[in-house]
Amino acid sequence: MSPATMTLLIGLPGSGKTTLARRLETERHALRLTPDEWMSSLFGTNEHEGKRWVLESELLWSVAARTLTLGNNVILDYGCWSREERELFRKRSEELGARTELIVLDLPLEVIWQRLDARNAVLPAATFKVTQQELRAWDQLFQRPTADELAGYDAAVVQQQ
Repeated sequence: MSPATMTLLIGLPGSGKTTLARRLETERHALRLTPDEWMSSLFGTNEHEGKRWVLESELLWSVAARTLTLGNNVILDYGCWSREERELFRKRSEELGARTELIVLDLPLEVIWQRLDARNAVLPAATFKVTQQELRAWDQLFQRPTADELAGYDAAVVQQQ
């Protein structure tokens, strides 16, 4: 029996993480964990008085860890803008004997903004409005993986379009 795989999807809002995660969960028969959907269901908003941190750091990982331990694949649909966050998920997964995969959605800001602008007009469930100013600020915070970081995963893909 091959080990379970933890696939971490990273990128800015509007880069296509959730769309890809939904496709991968079906193709790979994996559990998809999308914190934005949880926040919306639990609190009716994306951020609620600091509860997002507890949800993502504790509940998200406990569900992912149990799923991996049972031998099932996990798709983490989570921005993970910092290397430190990504390393934590990678190391924890490896400690459980799981394979690790990183998929980086690093599209041009113009493309992301076009998607967000269209999404802002209708705001589907479990999404939140993003301004162009916020997108630019978040882009400055997003630490794109280096070649040495990518080499630490069993598989890594960078999509730039």
